[in-house]
Amino acid sequence: MTHPAPDALVFMGVAGSGKSTLGEALARRAGRVWLEGDDFHGEANRRKMAQGQPLDDDDRAAWLAALCEQLRQHPAGFAACSALKRAYRDQLRAAAPGLRFAFLDVEKTEAARRLSTRATHFFNASLIDSQFATLESPVGEPGVLRLDATLPLNQLEVQVCDWLRLPSPVAAR
Repeated sequence: MTHPAPDALVFMGVAGSGKSTLGEALARRAGRVWLEGDDFHGEANRRKMAQGQPLDDDDRAAWLAALCEQLRQHPAGFAACSALKRAYRDQLRAAAPGLRFAFLDVEKTEAARRLSTRATHFFNASLIDSQFATLESPVGEPGVLRLDATLPLNQLEVQVCDWLRLPSPVAAR
């Protein structure tokens, strides 16, 4: 059986980095509440992104506030959130003291390739350039684990479990 990690964790990165896939799998494994960041976007944001229009800070304000409230309500929850800017991460940290981030680092070409295979998501793949332009790398910030998003899912799970001191699944050979 697993034992709980001490803090909430946000799986962050640009669209197509795999944050939801990894985060949801580990939330299930650790018995944590899963908060899918995309679920907190309002209809106007969803429509804007579907039309290929990037969100700005004003567009993201209500979305971040809603996610912050969820982290307050679930202080040990796992969440997916792009958290592209340091200011966004700081807002999330203020809502959930001890919050940590697993940063799925991916090259633009790989993120674009992954997005091109999505059939049911509202995010328009043409927005990938704006995601990378907005991204302020969290590498070097406290409580951040950088992950190579191109590694197999089970290897990423092992790295996060080791970092959180959760029992590790068997890594791929």
